Amino acid sequence: MNLIKHHGKIETRASVLAILILITVSIGGLVEIVPLFKIESTIEKVEGVRPYSPLEQVGRNIYIREGCYNCHSQMIRPFRDEAERYGHYSLAAESMYDHPFQWGSKRTGPDLARVGGKYSNDWHVAHMVDPRAVVPESIMPGYHFLLEREVGYHDIAEHLRTLGIVGVPYTEEMIESAAADLRDQATPDADYDGLLARYPKAVVGDLDGRPNEVTEMDAVIAYLQILGRMVDFTDIRTEDILQ
Repeated sequence: MNLIKHHGKIETRASVLAILILITVSIGGLVEIVPLFKIESTIEKVEGVRPYSPLEQVGRNIYIREGCYNCHSQMIRPFRDEAERYGHYSLAAESMYDHPFQWGSKRTGPDLARVGGKYSNDWHVAHMVDPRAVVPESIMPGYHFLLEREVGYHDIAEHLRTLGIVGVPYTEEMIESAAADLRDQATPDADYDGLLARYPKAVVGDLDGRPNEVTEMDAVIAYLQILGRMVDFTDIRTEDILQ
């Protein structure tokens, strides 16, 4: 009651108000931060999450370059309507190797956190070339030029090495094989054994219908097709994650 009684005096004295605001914000900050020092990690322990393959990483770079994240989030929130539409809610572990991560809530188009394997490669090509050919109500612009641009990968090994500096666990074998893995993932009849051993579940083969070249379309499709497919959610129970 005393605080309410003197509330007018507090609001009319800028210095007092500023001090009280600082105290309130400090208490709130401590409540949020201190518990983090009591836990080993804020990332769930799940199996299956791996670094992106070289082609997937290039596709992700193109995805960011073209501003796809402005219309498509990659975060399924833990609400029933979200789970019913998109699948299991997003886990922090799924984005642990993303720099920058693509979480967010802005959606002009659907969330893409679980788009991997939902559509065929041919569907993705048709959708990227002319979105309204497969989704009549779409307002997405076309990206047909991705079919005309070949991927340059002379510096892909150094790119992976740089990501390793910020914590992405690329091995020396992965870095040394980067250029070959990038090329082979989008090449029909390539030897995929080594690639798939390093990057399980990677989608391989002729991704964009142009088998004689590795295009930016190949890269984007490789990236989209791995989203949400690394973790096997049939083996994950919500109560296990929340423990």
